[in-house]
Amino acid sequence: MISKKVSGVREAIKGVHDNMTFMLGGFGLCGIPENAIAALVEKNITGLTCISNNAGVDDFGLGLLLQQKQIKKMISSYVGENEEFERQMLSGELDVELIPQGTLAERCRAAQGGFPAFYTPAGYGTEVAEGKETRAFNGKMYILEQAFKADYAFVKAWKGDEAGNLIFRGTARNFNPCMCGAAKITVAEVEELLPAGSLDPDHIHIPGIFVQRIFQGENYEKRIEQRTVRKK
Repeated sequence: MISKKVSGVREAIKGVHDNMTFMLGGFGLCGIPENAIAALVEKNITGLTCISNNAGVDDFGLGLLLQQKQIKKMISSYVGENEEFERQMLSGELDVELIPQGTLAERCRAAQGGFPAFYTPAGYGTEVAEGKETRAFNGKMYILEQAFKADYAFVKAWKGDEAGNLIFRGTARNFNPCMCGAAKITVAEVEELLPAGSLDPDHIHIPGIFVQRIFQGENYEKRIEQRTVRKK
């Protein structure tokens, strides 16, 4: 069995350089590839295009790359928690493409499955549809959306084995699975890395064929993005 295990995050991001396109899993601050993001900040590469549901917060997640002006373009669905993102977007420093959340997920899945494009009704008649091919099916209008093209996909899983098989937990099973195999190279960081064959096949969410590199992460910070409390 082929081992996808690498020694650590620095080996996992080997080959990344300026002006690449990255997919980064997670929803809010849940299930984000924290170790990979930190390593990309440290490597100080620039001109990046990042595909992610959101842009983190000012001092965590993709917000760290934004602070260092490493991101040239963000392709996201929601970016309302990041003041630096807002500043760069309004000043024209950052190119932003906002797309419907379901379309974002499906453009990842299309790339994962090898489909070049698909039709969706989401966004028809709005700015989202500008410059895109449209077509009617059964009396309803649809937009043609292109599958993403990315150099690397960085994902975070709860458990994985050395063959690259992955298990996600809770809300982290969001954009992570559909980004696996959707780029030229998929890098998975996991909280627990086990020998191949240790995982129950019935519990595996993503098979190792979609993963090229896997490593065990460390020092994960379990943040709550929006803390809401009620009076006693």
